[in-house]
Amino acid sequence: MGSALARPQPRPEGGKSQTGASSTRMGSRRKLLSSMILHRRSSPRAPLATSRRRPLRRPPPTETCPSPRERNGAPGSSQHSIIKLLGQGTFGKVVEAFDKHRKTRVAVKIIRSIQKYRDASRIELRVLSTLASNDRQNRNKCIHLRDCFDYRNHICIVTDLLGQSVFDFLKGNGFVPFPSSQIQNFARQLFTSVAFLHDLNLIHTDLKPENILLVSNAYQTFTYNRTIPSSSHAISRSARQRRVLLDSEIRLIDFGSATFDDEYHSSVVSTRHYRAPEIILNLGWSFPCDIWSIGCILVEFFTGDALFQTHDNLEHLAMMEAVIGDRIDTRLVRQVMQGGRSGSQNQSAKYFIRNKLDYPNDETTRASRKYVRAMKQMTDFIPTTTKFHRLFLDLLQRIFVYDPKNRITAKDALKHPWFKESIVDDGTEALRIGEQLQRNTQRR
Repeated sequence: MGSALARPQPRPEGGKSQTGASSTRMGSRRKLLSSMILHRRSSPRAPLATSRRRPLRRPPPTETCPSPRERNGAPGSSQHSIIKLLGQGTFGKVVEAFDKHRKTRVAVKIIRSIQKYRDASRIELRVLSTLASNDRQNRNKCIHLRDCFDYRNHICIVTDLLGQSVFDFLKGNGFVPFPSSQIQNFARQLFTSVAFLHDLNLIHTDLKPENILLVSNAYQTFTYNRTIPSSSHAISRSARQRRVLLDSEIRLIDFGSATFDDEYHSSVVSTRHYRAPEIILNLGWSFPCDIWSIGCILVEFFTGDALFQTHDNLEHLAMMEAVIGDRIDTRLVRQVMQGGRSGSQNQSAKYFIRNKLDYPNDETTRASRKYVRAMKQMTDFIPTTTKFHRLFLDLLQRIFVYDPKNRITAKDALKHPWFKESIVDDGTEALRIGEQLQRNTQRR
């Protein structure tokens, strides 16, 4: 059983946390090709102003957890008995504990007694408090704040105890993809969670499989015996069997990077593989960047492998053009190029020449050329043999739109006809088995 909270560590390129999964997934594909060159990072400018929405209930920025003395004689230290350590990182530790008042097991994130970590935890708590106050029944599948307290200068955040991350399940399953029916269920839940966040004027900014937790780790092993779909011509994998979840219910976690749309925006957000083009192009970001991340996640669920495995901006943009099958919109390029290639304040201007992506160029390595050339268009790795998959492809094409203004919203995505289609596969059979096991347990 895993923690209900992320266990962040320092992350490169502007992110706030990392579980180490990026290097694992990079290796799964890159080991088949030569190593790539790392180009200079750009120096992003501040984001553009975005439209503002009115949040329902938002705690003030200074709000924090009470100290034990402020808890009416019920300090958290006596209310919770620690059972075991679940994980630890630079921020502190996550433990499994027993809540004596609620008579249930919980996850407690214990923040280190260092001011910068305390300050960061207060930011996350403000977001978690906003979510909890606007969704008492947790219908929107975000991690639910159960309690918080300040014990001996350690801020402690109490949440439900959940299963492992979706990424950890994929890894344990040899990166064999999920059944299509479960991908659809994951997508419905993710869009529901993100639509809720966006209604509250919140942008998650760090959506990825590591930040999606399973409610239950239970699975059934099924015979697979097929070639695994891949977004690259250079990759060919097959599997004889796969683990299939008995329950595909999930919770969205890690709101340490979440940002209110009308408050300060850092220049670079999102873990690299899930980063939207407008962020790379320094054109400012808002709600649509979350939608792009969901698209990357859904493709990863379908292939078992991260879609954009790179650490270089120019190569990343080239991979986007390869997958989408079209060049970056001229209008966006002109925005980037304002002031000229050398005189522009936007450092991303160096990625273009004559309004086209300057890739490949004289500095591009052979390995990079080979890697990008091997990328498939979505239409080549998402089958169109069934209506279910044709509609899935259509939804992805509405997500992978360069211009964030034209990208589908979370609410509109939930209305997409794909969610009205159904498919019978290992996922539906596993669900039936899970429901039967639950009924048997209830009879005892």
